[in-house]
Amino acid sequence: MDSSNGRNGSGDEENYNSREGKKQYHHHTTEQIQQLEAFYSECPHPDKNQRQQLSRELGLDQKQIKFWFQNKRTQIKALNERADNNSLRSENERIHFENLSMHEVLKNAFCPSCNSSGVCEEEKRQNLQRLRIENARLKEEYERAVNFFTNYTGNPALPFAGTEPSTSAPGQQYLSQHWSTSVTHVDKSVVIETAVAALNEFMELLRVNEPLWFEAPSDHGRYILRRDSYDMIFPKSNQVNTSSARFESSKDSGEVAMSATHLIEMLVDVNKWKEIFPTIVTKATTLEVIDTGIFGGLLHLMFQKMHILSPLVAPREFFFIRYSRQIHSSTWVLVDVSYDFITQLQDSVPTRSWRFPSGCIIQDISNGKSTVTWIEHVQVNDKLSTHRLYRDFVCGSQAYGAKRWISTLQRMCERFAFSNGLIATPTNELEGVIESLEGKRNVMNLSQRMVESFFEVLCMSDKLDFPNPSEYQNSGVCVALRKSDGPHQPDGFIVSAATSLWLPFSKEHLFNFFQDEKRRAQWDVLSNGSPVIPVAHITTGTHHGNRISIIQPFVPKENKMVVLQESSIDSLGAAGTRSSPETAGTRSDPT
Repeated sequence: MDSSNGRNGSGDEENYNSREGKKQYHHHTTEQIQQLEAFYSECPHPDKNQRQQLSRELGLDQKQIKFWFQNKRTQIKALNERADNNSLRSENERIHFENLSMHEVLKNAFCPSCNSSGVCEEEKRQNLQRLRIENARLKEEYERAVNFFTNYTGNPALPFAGTEPSTSAPGQQYLSQHWSTSVTHVDKSVVIETAVAALNEFMELLRVNEPLWFEAPSDHGRYILRRDSYDMIFPKSNQVNTSSARFESSKDSGEVAMSATHLIEMLVDVNKWKEIFPTIVTKATTLEVIDTGIFGGLLHLMFQKMHILSPLVAPREFFFIRYSRQIHSSTWVLVDVSYDFITQLQDSVPTRSWRFPSGCIIQDISNGKSTVTWIEHVQVNDKLSTHRLYRDFVCGSQAYGAKRWISTLQRMCERFAFSNGLIATPTNELEGVIESLEGKRNVMNLSQRMVESFFEVLCMSDKLDFPNPSEYQNSGVCVALRKSDGPHQPDGFIVSAATSLWLPFSKEHLFNFFQDEKRRAQWDVLSNGSPVIPVAHITTGTHHGNRISIIQPFVPKENKMVVLQESSIDSLGAAGTRSSPETAGTRSDPT
């Protein structure tokens, strides 16, 4: 029903050719559709005279006009019925959870005013024991919160009332001040209800194409939500209540070099999640695991900080529910939806980012591979805080769109396959420097830490800007100062500097320039105008530029100095990171 109604309502009329026994479709022009839509909004049931007038104005047969309005009315009726069904389903689930809560209350009912002996005294004793256990659990959660805050910000304790407010990002202030209280008192039945509703909406978004999704005019293959159709089926209030707030939505699919079982195991592990998406996720923390056992899935309360590789774009922070579930023997689904479990607190910071049901569905195929379909749907307010160099990139749903998640996942799964020897590599690429597969894997892990450290540094939340007058081509220089806190690092501070440029070249052209060892002396100050000596390299992808290299630059009086370098490229961008192996292993500041 969806495909036929969506096709006819969007401008395709079908005529039956009795001689050939086939249906013929007439595609209306954009102008015709616009005029028909405008007329329908005022008069869904045109009479014969009105149809004749439209026929003359649009150059269409009266039957085509009549059929178009019939199909349009059918389409709108189907949308309304689907919206009603979703509303009834949510109401049914809400009543179900209320029923479960009432059963739980009745099961644990206790009368504190009862002074009789026997069963009532035993219940008092058991309740006192439960209170002691609960008290011990709260103490343990408080210690967890203190440790979490210490690891998150580097400060030794949680801030107390009356202390000077922090200058960090709103999400960090919120997380550090209220994390323990908010998660402890979260209503788990509401979390479950929210997760189930998000899963239902996500599956509906995957199932329906027209009229919910349409192909982006400027980007073939990228699909965007049709706002009016979505709001009709899933009515919601705005979560980011500012005049400059906007919606971003996208859907994309791709094949990845990893089995569905292995992939979902990595995606639900918060540390591996961060490793898989180092160019998107800079911080990720599981605040609480809610294991209900009711729906056969995993429920996590999480915090995530997302970024792109430039200090000129403010990061996005989300508090959200993650619900992962196996829906078929070879199919898994992972859904994220924002859940503001700290809105009940006073002095809360207004959110700038809100995630509507987003995530991926993973379907296992043969030969250890999977097909992944990704949906991203958010409401944000970051246009004014984004530098002009990146504004079109961010506001065009490319920076955090589904295509970027898919491209990054494909590249990192391919890297994992090469790391574990699942894809054969040339036997001479290590040049006898590294003999074993374990040694190769250790070098790749060291390079991964280097890349993650570099990408994390690029956020530069507390930075000083030295702007360039020509903001459209050169951002100037951003400088940040941070304390040296890595293991085996000397005490002191690390200075980071970054700049962004617009260049009239493709990413492939620039990537090949930086990869060309013969031209390295033109940009690498460590080479001192002399060619570098390649020692060994490790292939990390099918593209010849995806590799880890060990090189020896020409540095006087430093004959033993080597540099670890990793380069990567995919359909959306390219990156290159280098450092000495010592600083790469200690998470120092790579260049």
